[in-house]
Amino acid sequence: MLPITGYADRWSVKPGETIHFMVSVQGGADYTARIARIHCGDPNPAGPGYREMLMPSTIEGTHAGMDQPIRRGSYVDIPAVDLGHGGRKVGLAATVWPTLPEKPGVVLAWQGGGVRLALGLGPEGAFCEVDGTRVSTGLPLTGRAWHDIAMVLDPESRTVTLGQQPRKPRLDRSEAATATGTFPALPMGLGSAAIGTDLPAGRHFNGKIERPRLSAGLDAAALLAAQAAGAALPESGLLAEWDFAIGITGDHVADIGPGRWHGRCVNLPTRAMTGSRWTAAVQRWTEAPEQWAAIHFHEDDMGDAGWQPSLSLTIPADWQSGVYALHLEGAGWRDNIPFYIRAAQPGLRAKVAFLAPTFTYTIYGNFARPGRQAQLRDRAITWGALQQSPDGHPEYGLSTYNWHTDGSGVAYASMRRPMIDKRVNHIQTMDPSPGGSGTYWITADSYIIDMLDREGIDYEVVTDHDLHAEGAAALAPYSVVLTGQHPEYHSEQTLDGVAHYIAGGGRFLYLGGNGFYWKVVPHADGPWALEIRRAEGGIRLWAAEPGESYHAFDGSYGGLWRRLGRPPQSIVGIGFSTQGDYTGHPYHFAPGILDPRVAFLREGIDARPGQEFGERGLMGGGAAGHELDRADVRLGTPHHALIVATAIVTEPSYALVNEERYDHTIWPRQHDEVMRSDITFFEAPKGGAVLSFGSMNYIGALPIDGYTTPAARLVLNAVRRFMDPAPFPGFG
Repeated sequence: MLPITGYADRWSVKPGETIHFMVSVQGGADYTARIARIHCGDPNPAGPGYREMLMPSTIEGTHAGMDQPIRRGSYVDIPAVDLGHGGRKVGLAATVWPTLPEKPGVVLAWQGGGVRLALGLGPEGAFCEVDGTRVSTGLPLTGRAWHDIAMVLDPESRTVTLGQQPRKPRLDRSEAATATGTFPALPMGLGSAAIGTDLPAGRHFNGKIERPRLSAGLDAAALLAAQAAGAALPESGLLAEWDFAIGITGDHVADIGPGRWHGRCVNLPTRAMTGSRWTAAVQRWTEAPEQWAAIHFHEDDMGDAGWQPSLSLTIPADWQSGVYALHLEGAGWRDNIPFYIRAAQPGLRAKVAFLAPTFTYTIYGNFARPGRQAQLRDRAITWGALQQSPDGHPEYGLSTYNWHTDGSGVAYASMRRPMIDKRVNHIQTMDPSPGGSGTYWITADSYIIDMLDREGIDYEVVTDHDLHAEGAAALAPYSVVLTGQHPEYHSEQTLDGVAHYIAGGGRFLYLGGNGFYWKVVPHADGPWALEIRRAEGGIRLWAAEPGESYHAFDGSYGGLWRRLGRPPQSIVGIGFSTQGDYTGHPYHFAPGILDPRVAFLREGIDARPGQEFGERGLMGGGAAGHELDRADVRLGTPHHALIVATAIVTEPSYALVNEERYDHTIWPRQHDEVMRSDITFFEAPKGGAVLSFGSMNYIGALPIDGYTTPAARLVLNAVRRFMDPAPFPGFG
């Protein structure tokens, strides 16, 4: 673990509200804390320079630390289960789909009265443990295949019988097996239980579990047969049965047995998973939830870290809206926790809002890329930047761009844990260009607020989380809204919020690339956790398995907004079409720049068709790069939209995204028609307007020459014109 780190309980807070910070310090050492308002988060000495302003606060100073643990691995916690009197047989059974059958994992455990029971799988096949006595079948089970396992304890003979049986027999060897042993202690009475891990939590099971049950009075053969047939147990023989088809949208796990020994999911195991009864005739779990009565558990799942609050700050009334960070130093290390302060009265002081893409920050939280920490270390030390990277600290969980240890994709992202790569004064990649910064996410987005601040343009901040909760009303007080570098992930509510703001007369600057691309759904308890189902096409590192394309959190279909009938072009005029390395390239003004409708963009710029600009930048060395968006009227670009500049990228690392291809060629469109970035302007209803830039690297070109180049002037000219309430001629 990092010597010192932490997280906040929210992304944004208003003056008068309280934000809580959870901090862990190695060994419980003392640490210091201070709050700063961030103007520029880039540590590159060749860039605009890291810039912050100290904000004296009640939490500034030295504090006693707490060493708070990280416990990865998902399971179901069941606080109480009564096995009853000890005079009858007791059985444990489950249907399982193991993904790491060679690694020991406990499927169902119970402990009480000093006795511990466990039923699990490992390299020796099914195993059971009774107060330390272990029995196994000795026959390994096939991974990614359904099996039934069961154990029964007989109090009269003091014997335990263990059985396993595949749902689909293999042709090359038998997997059905039984084993017996003796046990010293009799389980009885009230205890606690867990599904997917040992008690206490330790040996986590990797794979799907369906229909875990506790029985009374049945022998092993009868219990295993009932489990394999999916049959109900006799009323007198059922102690507990957890039906994962109930409560799929949340963390509650229902026991349909007589005792109603309910439980809850810990660390976000994946729900709405196809079970042994899935027929493939139905694809949406809400239509037949009994066919999705499985939960996929992982040893490296990370949901709510559950740390105790260390510091609490009530935001002073005079603190302006903006980007802030809690700086921590202790145990020989330092870290920071960014957060956003909203305006107490939105729009009263400023008419410009920066829309912080906190959904995208969360989805990418702890994006572990092998070797990245070692690659960046020397540069980080030289620049005085933070040195950590997620590949060096997997204990904090992964991003949805990573795989679990069992090879399945990570579908959930949580902000209730340290996201150690979502920091300021931090480097995310080794920029290939001379003097490049290698910035992404929060640090890259700080170029926008730095530019506004240096130009004397007042601004306020709204986050995706605010937009999800409040809809277009969160943006309505502002004349102009600017996005960050990469507003990729959106819920239905955030997408509606942007669309309704523009339709209602709002003026919108999309300053990123690959925006409004994937759909996400927040957790039922609120957007502290987000779910993604990577269905069908799209650039992704893993794909949803058959039958698992509908979100567990709300039952809606997942995937690209383009495939859901809402392509980015229909909102901001351009959409993702090309991806390549981090390298940047110049734009050239298009004939549309001379149209009288965009005369305001040309102020102070030599803007002639064919004229090059954006040829320098702190991200990849140029304004057009990494992920590029283009206009396409077939996908919703307004017919009256103007393309004012274009960058056509011919570098070999760049290629069409999946959804732009129909086979291995670029047919039927030529290279220049698709592999490009378009800067596009169009007027919207009620005096609204949209200017979209369509490149992830664009904002890296803003700081060049102190925000005075044509790349920056285009943005500033648009902001100033968009602040002017005068209508756009012919579209007022």
